[in-house]
Amino acid sequence: MKLGAKHRFGALGAVALGIAAVGLVGCGPDKSASDATTTSVAGASYASNGTTAKLLAVYNNFQPGTIRITAGTTVEFTNNGRNVHNITPVGDLQRKSWGVGEGSFKPTQNYSHLFDRPGLYKFFCTIHGTAKAGMVGQIEVTAPDAASTSTVPQTSMPTTSTSASQEAAALVVPDTYPTIQAAVDAAKPGDLVLVKPGTYHEAVNVTTDNLTIRGTDRNSVVLDGKFDLDNGVRILGAKGVAVENMTAMNYTHNGFFWTGVTGYRGSYLTSYRTGDYGVYAFDSMNGQLEHIYAAGSPDAGVYVGECYPCNAVVNDVVSEHNGLGYSGTNSGGNMLIVNSVFRFNRAGIVPNTGSYEGCYPNRETTIVGNLVYSNNQGDTPAIDVALLAMGNGIVSAGAVKNVIERNLVYDHDKVGIALVPYLENDANDSPPPASQWGMTCAESKKLTPKGNAGSVLWDSQQNRVLGNSMHDNRVADMIVASAGADVSTLGNCFSGNTFTTSYPFKLEQLAPCDATGAGDWKAGEYNIVSWLAEKHPPSADWTTASLPALQPQVNMPGAATAPAHAATDVPFAVDLASIKVPAAPAG
Repeated sequence: MKLGAKHRFGALGAVALGIAAVGLVGCGPDKSASDATTTSVAGASYASNGTTAKLLAVYNNFQPGTIRITAGTTVEFTNNGRNVHNITPVGDLQRKSWGVGEGSFKPTQNYSHLFDRPGLYKFFCTIHGTAKAGMVGQIEVTAPDAASTSTVPQTSMPTTSTSASQEAAALVVPDTYPTIQAAVDAAKPGDLVLVKPGTYHEAVNVTTDNLTIRGTDRNSVVLDGKFDLDNGVRILGAKGVAVENMTAMNYTHNGFFWTGVTGYRGSYLTSYRTGDYGVYAFDSMNGQLEHIYAAGSPDAGVYVGECYPCNAVVNDVVSEHNGLGYSGTNSGGNMLIVNSVFRFNRAGIVPNTGSYEGCYPNRETTIVGNLVYSNNQGDTPAIDVALLAMGNGIVSAGAVKNVIERNLVYDHDKVGIALVPYLENDANDSPPPASQWGMTCAESKKLTPKGNAGSVLWDSQQNRVLGNSMHDNRVADMIVASAGADVSTLGNCFSGNTFTTSYPFKLEQLAPCDATGAGDWKAGEYNIVSWLAEKHPPSADWTTASLPALQPQVNMPGAATAPAHAATDVPFAVDLASIKVPAAPAG
């Protein structure tokens, strides 16, 4: 590609990390852009105004899907994900006056272009979409003197700046701002966006730090994507954003989504029937996800991925009728999942490893005091790992140094707690040595992957399973297995659990925690390869899958009157020692 004065294309200082494993990430429909197949560009050109707008290619989506700028603004595209993409202008497929060629926009690379003429610039990735669907985006460029005619909702209401001597402003929707997006766009750091009851058909993008976005009533402040919009609320690189006391449903991707942030909190949130995840934090640190209900997502109801150290807490969650109740690929490091309920999913809690995302392996996740039961649901929406993991309670899939303690795990068609390998086809890299497990995400992303590693087996190693209560898990209450390694060498340990069956037999004698074990590891050795051959019900259509009727959920106390509370003090401290094995629900 010939580089001209209006654009540049270069590396961000790290080595390209390769293409994601086949089938583990995909480009679902994204209909936020219109279906027109031509790009409309008109008017005089304008000189550069010295400003830059940022747009990310992440997880096979352009984020945000639509941006609005004035002519003379430079847009910087960054591939912040793990896949190779391209940027193909719609209606300009032969001449390619801007954009990045097919297969050329690699992870960690950036590309900038000066948009000097007003018009509508549509684009897509030919690998992961078409001009009308999939990985699509658009840039609306207005003349500088026509900014007041932008399609973005405008208001003449002055906003209140924050300073040491001022209280945060309350921007009220719809009283003074017609939409949540209009209020968010007008807000300053530290402000409170307060949303009154109503149904809001919008996909809200947040790029301002330290906002609090709160509904006055969790059950009647409803963001509805109408099976057309991508994310209910998406926080893009903005630190300290708290989203509270509202419901998101019928979005093609996620209910609530934080990406690339430091400091986040989701409190008193309901996600219902979404196309990927319910509540989702990716490549983000210092977080709190609490008082959440999530149902009807093909991947996971709650997900925290690609972070180390995450410094995050998942607390008081009910996750049901999803592919996975909880999942976290390559997350860990002060990562706590506590005091929550995971039921009626295909599988319950599944921390896992894979080189298709950065910061591998999954490690140092603490799972304490959770109620995990009846995760056998074959009529849920599901993808990939959820299909393979069906019928299991807590599955450590290629994870290392996790602690699974004082959970009640019962009524599973397969296994209560399973430490098993994760087989990754077409891996970008081979497993790092234990000496690199303590590297931060920032450090590990600077390493050069070996690339083209083929099929890689990620074993679960050095996990501790302590004081759990397990029963009525039909294959076994506990197993540890590998598809190639000697399981006796993997360093997993088991002590103080209440259970009936294990594979290998007598696991607590073979591998006690903080003591020397003895016995025959071959007795009752489990054939994990058999899992791959098992047939499970196909995924249900997430838009029509049978879900329980959405019940009223507990409201945030004082939601209408409490001051703004940005996510600058998270995660909150957890007294792990005080957490007991939960009781089974009545009946």
